[in-house]
Amino acid sequence: MNIVAIQKSTGMFLESHELGFDRNTLMQNALSCGFNEDDIEIKELSNSELDVILKAEHDATLTYADKRKAEYDQLNQFEMQFDDDRDGTTTWVDKINEIKARYPK
Repeated sequence: MNIVAIQKSTGMFLESHELGFDRNTLMQNALSCGFNEDDIEIKELSNSELDVILKAEHDATLTYADKRKAEYDQLNQFEMQFDDDRDGTTTWVDKINEIKARYPK
């Protein structure tokens, strides 16, 4: 379990510590960074709940190119192209277009 400070108005994660960390210190840290006390929520989260928040914040910083590249890297593109050429299929092109449609410019 973790104790975290979250900005209410944006849902932005501010700080996290293992459960047992002093709530008042967590609030003071947020206030010293210029946040308004009424806009700070201190709450307990499991490790998995915290992971969800951190992943969402990380994903929000990724560009369309970052997201595309992550999916392109999972493909065995040369083999797909070879198989398409051999079999007369369009599996590779279809997958690339699917990724581009999911993450448009």
